Amino acid sequence: MEKFLEVFLSPKVIGPIITIIVMFIFYRILKKIIKKVFNFKTKRIKHNKQITLMNFFINVARVICFVIAAVIILGIYGVETSAIITSLGAVTVVLGLAFQDLLKDFIAGISFILENSYNVGDWVTINGFKGEVVSLGMKTTRVKAYEGQILIINNGAITEVINHNAANSLAIVDVRIPYEADTEKAEKILSDLCTRLQGELKKLKGKVELLGIEELDNNALVFRITAEVEAGEQFGVQREIRKQVKLELDKSKIKVPYDQLVVHNERI
Repeated sequence: MEKFLEVFLSPKVIGPIITIIVMFIFYRILKKIIKKVFNFKTKRIKHNKQITLMNFFINVARVICFVIAAVIILGIYGVETSAIITSLGAVTVVLGLAFQDLLKDFIAGISFILENSYNVGDWVTINGFKGEVVSLGMKTTRVKAYEGQILIINNGAITEVINHNAANSLAIVDVRIPYEADTEKAEKILSDLCTRLQGELKKLKGKVELLGIEELDNNALVFRITAEVEAGEQFGVQREIRKQVKLELDKSKIKVPYDQLVVHNERI
């Protein structure tokens, strides 16, 4: 029993155990600190980016703790850790050269997150492909087009990004009124409609405005209505405005003009 205790309590046995326990506790403390830091920043950072960054730093902390524990344990067993550290440096350089494309993607992904270039849920145009960001990883970004196609692109290959959610969008609706209709009456109807829609439409960020006559078309006056809305919501708002315009014009018995072909048949 005494011999067993002597062996068990020897530095080469108890030392690694204590090291692992201490580093595990240290990692747990770091993990809690990182979570508290990002929870404190919740109002400043979007949720998706917050989670991504938090998990990244937790993974970095785990690797650091593992490496430190490994170096200490090797030192306990008499291994020359300075030589290992030097060798690790050389190995890191070789791996860096071998996996430079992977590192490029990794660094680019971190850059996009830190610079808030785009986040999951944003509508973007990346290298000419337009769609919604469905995932932003450390290596690749996935963008889903409106029709369903998914672009999977390495972060390092992204050269051009247009973020359509970076600012409010503008809903634009052109209303065609026949020339024979009362222009003043039509303008009054559309103006009153804009006032009503101001209190009914969702996703608004500004005023619903009737700008006036935008164009004198071949067979109609073209009035333009605009509304500042949340980023990416302009299409739904445009559809609702068109619906309400049609209903109001029908009430006032103003017909929406359509292209007509007039054929003259003259007998010689």
